[in-house]
Order: sequence, then structure tokens, then C-alpha cells
Amino acid sequence: MSKLSIIIPARNEIFLKNTVEDILAHIEGDTDIIVGLDGAWADPPLQDNPKVTVIHHTTSIGQRAITNECARLSTAKYLMKVDAHCAFDQGFDVKMMADMQDDWTMVPLMRNLHAFDWVCPDGHRRYQSPSGVCDKCGKETTRDVLWKAKESPRSIAYRFDKDLHFQYWNEWGREQKGDLTESLSIQGSCFMVTRDKYFDLDLCSEDFNSWGQQGVEVACKTWLSGGRVIINRKTWYAHMFRTQGGDFSFPYQNPQSKVVENRKISRELFVEDKWPKAVHRFQWLINKFQPPEWETKLTKGIVYYTTNQIPIKIAHKVQHRLTYVAKEKNIPIVSSSLKPMPHFGERNIIQPLEHYDYQMVDGVLKEVFVPRTQPGYLTMFRQILDGLKISTADIIFFCEHDVLYHPSHFDFTPPKKDVYYYNTNVWHLRLSDGHCLYFNHRSTSGLCAYRETLIKHYEERVRRAEKDGYDHNTGYEPGTHNRPSRIDDLPCEDWRSEFPNVDIRHDNNLTRNRWSIDQFHTKPTEWIEADEIPGWGRVKI
Repeated sequence: MSKLSIIIPARNEIFLKNTVEDILAHIEGDTDIIVGLDGAWADPPLQDNPKVTVIHHTTSIGQRAITNECARLSTAKYLMKVDAHCAFDQGFDVKMMADMQDDWTMVPLMRNLHAFDWVCPDGHRRYQSPSGVCDKCGKETTRDVLWKAKESPRSIAYRFDKDLHFQYWNEWGREQKGDLTESLSIQGSCFMVTRDKYFDLDLCSEDFNSWGQQGVEVACKTWLSGGRVIINRKTWYAHMFRTQGGDFSFPYQNPQSKVVENRKISRELFVEDKWPKAVHRFQWLINKFQPPEWETKLTKGIVYYTTNQIPIKIAHKVQHRLTYVAKEKNIPIVSSSLKPMPHFGERNIIQPLEHYDYQMVDGVLKEVFVPRTQPGYLTMFRQILDGLKISTADIIFFCEHDVLYHPSHFDFTPPKKDVYYYNTNVWHLRLSDGHCLYFNHRSTSGLCAYRETLIKHYEERVRRAEKDGYDHNTGYEPGTHNRPSRIDDLPCEDWRSEFPNVDIRHDNNLTRNRWSIDQFHTKPTEWIEADEIPGWGRVKI
């Protein structure tokens, strides 16, 4: 049984033989090819090869139907649908499978294929176009097959406009870092998925007309079902575009009325949120990518995390105020706790039973066995990650169980997706005597960022802490240092709310209390002590 089946739907494709031979020359893994001949035999004919299976229909059944028939013949884990006029990188199949994940749709970097020229007896060349005499000397021409991938363009990102029409989006692609980057949509001439996902998501639905909208369909079904569309820049394929018409045009009739019908189907399924397998609304996808023309409607949410071990009067005060602010600002709360909290927030998630964690014991970080009701760094990181994953908001405000948040704190909207933002307008309140202190600093309790950015960070933070223990050198607040041990390379920026938040300092804070500037290794540049807090007055708990 092969690991990958390459599916090629073909109807009167004059370069099918070249495509099949190119694939056979460049695959390196356990890969086979299944060709669907829809209404016509291959001309020129394909050579027999044990890695190639051919099915043939005398009468055309349509591009989508023949693709699905080929897919049903496969028993491989992965399917890759490709057009019948493509060339490929050496080892493209193993490079793709090496990085593939089960809920992804993956596409190689796309180059343009210089398939052929028309050449006359005098040596004049005309770039691939309809047949005909030489435009320089008027003599007859013959096709000279070159089959070369052009160096440019190298397409790395795609989108669709408000008419659901395909668009290149290299501006987005250039902003993405790494070899595996996300794309809103795909071009449709080549994509790889698992066979299970292909059929589970009905990625080539025959509810559409035979031709068109497959890129939109595959991308939207992948994203909206909870998967990702990934461009693999480690490898490439080259696609020949039929832009000249004539005897080098589309093999299927494709009247504009059918194009409009397909776009209507896409709009009803995806834009109008009628696709039953979606776990995200279409607006979530628009908010994520913010493509031109579309209106972004970002949602905000609160992730509240607690050890359930602070004085009850503090917990109630903070929760009561957050409930009021969340209602006033229409910002939902999800809570992540060590004990059930069914009456606070829209959803509550509880950490599992006892586990190993890392705590400071006599000034030394040690691995200890603790019940779930004991706080610790790893526990907190897990709680934050759990809360992020059950939230559905685009933008998240972290809220801690011993901080009073002013409504103006939630008026902020992060301008950039890949930046961590800290509200530095925070005062400390000493619970024992009401003493108030302000100094310039960044705290996780004042962090705001895009949810997906935070999830990536805390997934890696939890992974490292579970493997090696919590290391102070990784930093506590995301994005605030450039040490080699940092979790990621994303920067941070500061903002100040109109009125401050109040950080209540008691006997059970996770971070230590410092009330003298001499206790700081790096001295704060601002230091204000007072008996009351601006906008709050004397705070009573």
C-alpha cells in the first residue's frame, strides 16, 4: 500500500504524459499515481508503469466526479490532487509528507511552468500560445517541449476577494516567517491532504458544478473545520497556465452562468455559515487574515486564571468587578481554575488531578508532587493555555485573580498580530495597610494579544516546562527579553489605559512583593508612593 497517491483528473490534456513522466522522475517515497481520463484516451498515450493506475470514462462525468473516483481507488494515507500540466521538485513527495499534519491542507511553493515554444524552420520562437504560423516570418511552426520551471514568480500565498474570486496575495506571504506558512486560500492546481480528511470534509463536492471554486472550497473547509492551510516553501511545483485560449484552452465547457452558480454555492456554504462541519464562523477566518476588501470584526475575550487559594474577600471583589466590566463591555469571560467555578464566566475549565510541578523551595526551583489545588509555574502555564483554547475570541486579555481591572483597560485593541502588548498603567496595593505604589513594569496580568499568537507561545512554554522544568531564563512575560532561551522571537509593546488597574499584594502572590527600590536589580525609572490611586481613590477590599 502506497503512502501517497497523486490524483490527476484529465480531459484532452496534451501534456498529461509529460506530467506523469515528470512525477515518476522526481518522486522518492512510497508514492503512486492515479489518472482519471474523463471522456477521452490520453493523446499521446501513457506508458505502462506499475506505479500508475488509469481509469477511463468514454463519456465525460465531470472534473470533480472523476477526481473523486480516483480518490476512492486509493488506499494511501495521503492524497495529492494535481493538474495534468505540472512539473515538480526532486523529492517533493517525501518533503511534503515529512512536515504534513493530519488536519492540514498543504501546498508546495508554486512556480510557473515554461512547457513549450512554437518554433519555425528559421529558429524563431514564440512563447507557449495557440498554434499557428510564425509571427515573424509566416512559416509553419512546431511545438518544442521545454518543460522548465521558471525562476519567478514564486507564489507563496493566496486569497479570495468579496466575489470569492481567486487572488494572489504575496504581500501576506512576504510577512510570514519560516518554511511552513499559512495562506487564506489556494490556487487549486496542487494540494495535499489525508485521504480521511478528503472524504470527511468532502473537499471535492459534486454539489458544485464540474469546474471552478475548488481552491475556495478546499481552503474554507480546511480552515473552518479547525485545520490549517500551509504553504511548504521547502519544495515546489510548476504549473502551466492556459492564458492564451484557442487550441490551448480549458478542456471543460465553463460558461459564466456556471461560474456564478459555483460562487453562489460557496457564499451560501461559507460566508453565510451554512456548512454543517464548521467549528468556526466565516468571520473568524476574515478576522484571522484581514484580507483586502473584507470587513474585519474582531472579538475580545477574557481569560481568567486562579489557584482558588487567595483570601475569599479578594477573590469575590475581583470576580464581581470583572463580571460587571465584562457585561458593560460585552466581553465574555472563560475561567481556568483548580476548583470548579460554575457560576463565574461563560465557561470554566479545571486543571487535572495531582501532577508534578515546579516551585521555589527555600530559594531553589525544585520538582515537587502537588495536588491540583497547589499553585506553581507549570500549573499556571497549563491553566492559561487551557483558557486560551476554550475561548473563541480573536483578542485576549489576561486577567488574574488578585487584580482589579478598570473598564478602560479593555478599550485597547492590539494593532499587530505578532506582538505582545502590556498595559503599564498598574498600581500595587498593599493589602495589609492600604499603601499604594506605582513603578514602570510589565506584568502578565496586564497582557493583551491575539489569541492564536498566545496559544503558540504557551504551547511551547508548557512543552518546555513539562520536559525540562520551568527555567527563569526563558522569561516570565512573553516578548520582554532577547535571551537565547526565550520562547519565541516576537516583540512586545506597551500601552497605558486611561485609568490604572490595581494589583492587590497579599501573602500568597505567585511573584514576590517588593516595596523598596533597592530590591530591584534594574531600578525602575518611575517610582511613586501614595495613599490612594488615581481614578480609584482609597481602595478598600
